[in-house]
Amino acid sequence: MRKMLPWLVSTLLAITLIVIVAIILIKPVIEGIGSDKGTDTKPVAVKKLSAEKRVEVTSELKDFKRNLRDPEYVVLMSFAFQLDSKKTKEQFDKLLDIEIRPIINRTIADMSAEDLQGSEGEDMLESKLLNLINPILPEGKKLIKVEITNFIITQI
Repeated sequence: MRKMLPWLVSTLLAITLIVIVAIILIKPVIEGIGSDKGTDTKPVAVKKLSAEKRVEVTSELKDFKRNLRDPEYVVLMSFAFQLDSKKTKEQFDKLLDIEIRPIINRTIADMSAEDLQGSEGEDMLESKLLNLINPILPEGKKLIKVEITNFIITQI
């Protein structure tokens, strides 16, 4: 037993050190799961605005019609785009027909009727549009929120 005691203590010490190092190395990985630390996207905080201010910074696209991936279905949608400032809204309105509408067109063309079902489908479309439109806006300008204000899907 006396000859085994140093081996036993060395083994326990080695196991303890390995566990401590593993905890130190894995802790940042565990904390990083579910957070935005490893991505280039930054969370956008939506400020509470008065009704008048919200109207000043919101642009609308009404009665957007498009067939879905399945040609038997057609959607009629209206959108409200909330931007970060009145100046951004003016620039956004200039791009609405030449850049924004084609992005929405391509995005909806790749979707099926099942993709758009329920609030999860609408939320997914809104977030997808937000991520696709923000990069084309001039530097420092932001699209804060995309809302579907009217939504009809019908089979032809």
